[in-house]
Amino acid sequence: MSPAGEVMRASFVSTLFGGIGAGLAANGAIFLTFRLLGFGLEAHGVLLNPSLQSQKLIAVWTTIEPLPLIVTHPIAMALGFAVLAVLHAFVYRWLASAWPPGILLRALRMGWLLFLLSYVFFEYFAPFNLFREPLPLVAVELAFWAVVAFAEAFTLAWLIE
Repeated sequence: MSPAGEVMRASFVSTLFGGIGAGLAANGAIFLTFRLLGFGLEAHGVLLNPSLQSQKLIAVWTTIEPLPLIVTHPIAMALGFAVLAVLHAFVYRWLASAWPPGILLRALRMGWLLFLLSYVFFEYFAPFNLFREPLPLVAVELAFWAVVAFAEAFTLAWLIE
């Protein structure tokens, strides 16, 4: 293999492994924030508290069939988050050379990119718009998503750089 081919192969492999590591980090952050803090181990967390949460959202998570895949098939959803992180790794590889050097600066840029373009849009469109989730709980979820985005971004930058 030519030297250029070796570099491309090494870049591809490091990007792939960076994405897999970032997927593990994102899944861990989702478990710690949404599962443990938000929903609680017995579905008694703040995000399912009937005195705070919209009844529509509670029903979607607990009674309206089919239940969300994250409830019925959490492993499949975790694998999906891992695949998304691998895709994010290739976006990172594509953009990072245009950013200032260094893990911290690149991770912050990638974290903001993920947070603003993915999670803020999602929270606005689904929980706030579709499920009429109260703004304070949207803010809690945005804080959780920020943890996820930056855990993924810092892992990406650390592993790829």
